[in-house]
Amino acid sequence: MKKLKYVWSFIVGVRYMKYIVVLVLGFVLIGFVGSNSVLAHLDYKQRISELRDEIAVFDAAYNRSQQQINQLRHNPKAMERIARERYFMKHDDEDIFVLSDDERQPYANPAANETVE
Repeated sequence: MKKLKYVWSFIVGVRYMKYIVVLVLGFVLIGFVGSNSVLAHLDYKQRISELRDEIAVFDAAYNRSQQQINQLRHNPKAMERIARERYFMKHDDEDIFVLSDDERQPYANPAANETVE
């Protein structure tokens, strides 16, 4: 309690000290507390930067899609290539073999392996 009285007498005793204390408290409130603080401002700037990067990624994907659409509209060979690769379409005299790397188990019919005793 004595230390608190000493600090209070020091603040009141020095002529401009109360103004300095108010300025420091105001700086702390503005800088670190509230939704408009400096820390919140820095977080907002970081979020804006992340969103701009995301926009750049989507713009690049959009441009690639637009180029592909233009190729499909003007080049019949491109349409045939897409149809063959994605949808496994073929000519009448062709056979298609689909090779896959995934580890699927072959379908086993349990009723076919049963024996009656």
